[in-house]
Amino acid sequence: MAPEQLLAIDVGTQSVRALIFDLQGNLIAKSRVVIEPYFSTAPGLAEQHPQVFWDAVCEACQKLWTLPKVDKTAIAGVSVTTQRSTLINLDKNGTPLRPAIHWLDQRRTPGLKPVSGMWGLLFSLAGMTETVAYLQAEAESNWLQKNEPEVWNNTYKYVLLSGYLNYKLTGQFKDSVGSQVAYIPFDYKNLKWCAKSDWKWQAVPVKDSMLVDLVPPTGLMGEITAEAAAASGIPVGLPVIAAAADKACEVIGAGCVDPNIACLSYGTTATINTTQTKYVEAIPLIPPYPSAVPGAYTLEIQVYRGYWMVSWFKREFGHNEERLAAQRGVEAEELFDDLVNSVPAGSLGLMLQPYWSPGLKVPGPEAKGAIIGFGDVHTRAHMYRSMLEGLAYALREGADRTNKHTKVPIDQIRVAGGGSQSKAAMQLTADIFGLPTTNPHVYEASGLGAAMDLAVGLKLHPDFNVAVKEMTRTGSTFEPIAENHKIYDELYNKVYLKMYARLKPLYDEIRSITGYPPPMK
Repeated sequence: MAPEQLLAIDVGTQSVRALIFDLQGNLIAKSRVVIEPYFSTAPGLAEQHPQVFWDAVCEACQKLWTLPKVDKTAIAGVSVTTQRSTLINLDKNGTPLRPAIHWLDQRRTPGLKPVSGMWGLLFSLAGMTETVAYLQAEAESNWLQKNEPEVWNNTYKYVLLSGYLNYKLTGQFKDSVGSQVAYIPFDYKNLKWCAKSDWKWQAVPVKDSMLVDLVPPTGLMGEITAEAAAASGIPVGLPVIAAAADKACEVIGAGCVDPNIACLSYGTTATINTTQTKYVEAIPLIPPYPSAVPGAYTLEIQVYRGYWMVSWFKREFGHNEERLAAQRGVEAEELFDDLVNSVPAGSLGLMLQPYWSPGLKVPGPEAKGAIIGFGDVHTRAHMYRSMLEGLAYALREGADRTNKHTKVPIDQIRVAGGGSQSKAAMQLTADIFGLPTTNPHVYEASGLGAAMDLAVGLKLHPDFNVAVKEMTRTGSTFEPIAENHKIYDELYNKVYLKMYARLKPLYDEIRSITGYPPPMK
C-alpha cells in the first residue's frame, strides 16, 4: 500500500510540534518540544539563535518516531509551517550571521530618508506619508543596515524562519509564497517579488539577489537530504511540499476557505481572517496576506498583543486560580472560565479598548489601551471578562470592515488558537457576533492546514474542496444567547465604536507630551 500519512512540522512562538495526520484529518501522533521564545539583550529587542529552532525540529521528530502507531514507511511527505516575520541573515554556506530577529521584536529605525519621486508624491496626497515611514521604521533590514553594516553587507540570503528550515531540510534556498509576511519587497497582489519600479525597493535596502526562490503552496520545495535525515530521523528522499505561515494554515485547518466563514485566532496576536479569491485592502496600504490556498489571499485584521493581554492578566492577577487548580488537580482554564461566568454579559458596563500596542493606520500610531465605566461594583472578574469582550468587539469591528470591502457577509465563525479552549470565551464570542461559533475538530489547526497543503500537493486529495470536506470538521458549536447579544449589540454600537474617535484627541495629547510612541517621519 502506498504511503498516505502526512508529517507536518509546526514551529510556533512557544513550541515546535511534529504531527502526523491521516487523509481524514485525524491526528495520529504528536510530539512537542518547548522552546524559549526569545532572549533580549536590551529593552524591546527579541532574538533567538536559528539553531534553537532547527534543534527543536529535530528533537520533536526524533521523539515522534518513538511513539506507538508511528511507522516511518507510512509517511508520504513533509510540510512546514512557522511563525511569521521572524527573519534570518545567512551567508553563502547557509550559516546564520547573527541571531534571528523575532517577530515580537520592537526595534525601530525612525528618521529614514522618505520614499521619494512619484511614489512619495502619491503617498503625500493620500495622507499616507507617516504610514509609509512607519513601515520603513519597522523594517528590520533598515535597522541592520544602519546598526550592523558588516552583517548586512555579508548577507547572502535574507530569509524568513520558514525559508531557513526549508533550507535545512532540502539544502535549497526556497520558501513558500504563503509564508511571505514581513517587511520585505514582496508583491502581495501578484504573489511574487516586487517589480523593479515598486516603492518597496526604496523603503528597504534588500537586493533581489538576497531573496530566495518562491514556490506556491502545494508546490514541491525539494527532498529531505541525507544530512537532514541523519539529524531528524525523517526518511531521506521524502518530498517537502510548500505550505504557508501558521496563521494562513490555521485558517484552512479550521475549514475557512469560503469568504463567508471567518476564522478568529485567539493567540498572542488576535486576528480575524477570511479567504478571498480577489485582492482586497480592508485598510489602505495594508495588504491581505498570501493564503495557504494557491493564488488566494487571507484578508486579515489584527489586534496586536491580543491574547497576550489575557496571559498578562493571569500572570498579574490570577495567582489564586493557579493555586486552586494545582490543589484540585484541574486545568487553571476551568477556574478562569468560572471567573468569567461569575459576571453578567457586558461586565456591568466595564468597556475595554484593546490597543495595548501602537497601531499603524486603524487604529493610528497614537493609539492606547483604555478601560472605561469603572464603578464600585467592579472586581477583577469584571476586568477579566471585559478583556475577552474587548477583544471580541475589536474582531467584530474587523468583521464589519471585511464585510464592507468584500460585499460577502460573514455568517459563520470558527475560533482557533489557545483562547478557543475556553468555553466562556467561545460563548461570549458567539453572543457578541450574534453568530454560531465553533472550534475546529483538532486543536492543532495550523498543523492540519500544513498537512492539507501536503495532501493536495502530493495529489492524495485532488483539490482543496475535497481536502476541506475530507480533513476538516467542526468541534463544539456555541449558539448566541439572544438576551446577551442584545446587550452586546447596544454596547458595541453605542459605546465601543465611539470610544476610539472620542479618545483619539487625548491619545494625541499624550503622545505630544510624553513623546511615546515617537513619530516615524
